[in-house]
Amino acid sequence: MPFATIDGLDTHYQDLGQGPALLMYSPGGFDAQISKWSDLGVYKRIKLLDHLPKHFRCIVFDRRENGLSQGRVERITWQSYVRQGVGLLDHLGIDRAHVMGGCMGCSPVAAFGVAHPNRTRSMVHFWPVGGPSYRISSHQRFARHLAFVEENGLQAVVDLVRSHDKNFSADPRGGPWGQPIRNSQDFATAYADQDKARYLLTVTAMYRGLMDRDTAPGAEPEDLMTLNIPSLIVPGADGFHSTSAARYMQECLAGSEYWDITPDDLTEENAPARITAFLKALRD
Repeated sequence: MPFATIDGLDTHYQDLGQGPALLMYSPGGFDAQISKWSDLGVYKRIKLLDHLPKHFRCIVFDRRENGLSQGRVERITWQSYVRQGVGLLDHLGIDRAHVMGGCMGCSPVAAFGVAHPNRTRSMVHFWPVGGPSYRISSHQRFARHLAFVEENGLQAVVDLVRSHDKNFSADPRGGPWGQPIRNSQDFATAYADQDKARYLLTVTAMYRGLMDRDTAPGAEPEDLMTLNIPSLIVPGADGFHSTSAARYMQECLAGSEYWDITPDDLTEENAPARITAFLKALRD
């Protein structure tokens, strides 16, 4: 079970297949871990990890605060996730890679491209999150967590998340650091011992910075418009992955390919093949 220490935190990752490097930011919102590529919603149906490693060196990992990766209470930004991905490439000695995200993983992909265009061979945005409903529901989720902390304190968060295995989406009261609390007694103790007022301010600043717009978050449109990175966009069509968010990414990324397919039409036969064809057609 390989780990790499990045930005002071251990990241759990897997290195699958051979070929051009493909860094993959996991789907799953605030439960973004390797397994979600295989057992979550549409990803379970299209089985990307059964096919992409036949053509590419797929670098998959548990995003910080998720799965077996460590976390740290701080104001997390999209750049926090970019540092994790870049650090993993550095650890593996990879200079340039295709970068792909699913769901909320698309936002750090956009930020990665803006911050490190010379290291980004291409971007694949599969069901980018965004839209008014996504922003509103995300803010509501954090508000429920903050209200629980305000009323009950941080030790109550520790006790709650250790009483079940629900993630932040399933029980927002537990907040975005539930998995590190479960994984580490030292982390749980330090979490409960924090100053509550400071914690409330940190988390408020965090969610307002992450979910800051009614379209796809992650990078400013002006920065995206300056990029010359081949991009494939696969739209979602629900309250978390609005089609408008995907169209916004298409508008911002000049020359991008927009795969105009409905979610119900995505299959194990066509989705891996479409992504593979896009990536193989690129030349440095």
